Amino acid sequence: MRGNDVLRLDSVTAGYKGVDVLRDLTLNVPRASVVALLGPNGAGKTTALRFASGMLGGRAGRLYVGDDDLTRRPAHRVAQAGVCHIPEGRGIYPSLTVRENIAMFSPRIATAKLVDSAVAAFPHLKSKLKQAAGTLSGGEQQMLAIARALMARPRLLLMDEPSMGLAPALVDQVFDIIQTINGQGTTILVVEQNAAVALGIARRGYVLQNGRIVIHDTAETLLRADHIRRAYLGEN
Repeated sequence: MRGNDVLRLDSVTAGYKGVDVLRDLTLNVPRASVVALLGPNGAGKTTALRFASGMLGGRAGRLYVGDDDLTRRPAHRVAQAGVCHIPEGRGIYPSLTVRENIAMFSPRIATAKLVDSAVAAFPHLKSKLKQAAGTLSGGEQQMLAIARALMARPRLLLMDEPSMGLAPALVDQVFDIIQTINGQGTTILVVEQNAAVALGIARRGYVLQNGRIVIHDTAETLLRADHIRRAYLGEN
């Protein structure tokens, strides 16, 4: 493994249709940590996750997962290296049942025991395995997206805006679950608009603006720095 890092993006420049969204972006995610990627809308956070999961190529820069250089490798190859991406909007299949959504992410035959283990941390889902995923509440859909990802036993979980559209009480619940998953050994890179909540569970934070990292430090330091929150995180 490159040092202690599960993920490293090294001097990445990438975008869409010839327009650069990320510009010379470098970040690293240490093993068993939570790292928060923060910044305003349009800063390039989702694009960074798409590059990290192999869904988007780049004009320059490298993608490392552990000791493997996966630059310009297809998304399925990055997934085989243990990277699982929960996109903004959760990416569930609304017409399939909860059980079917979970089972399709299993690398082997999804027995009832495996499905039950995947939802062990999500009591709201246990009684809804036969229900169509599209009928779940927003919070339940987010929990389903996480449970489904865990079926792949990822070494690195990429999460894009897990709090989007959730009531405050559900945001706390989802982030408690994220913290529990990390405590079990899964490394997490999370993109989140709610900076205070994300930094509350993270070890380090990166602030992205106009495709560039403008500051990075420990989560504790970023939380304490009023001028950083006002300048880069849209807080008063």
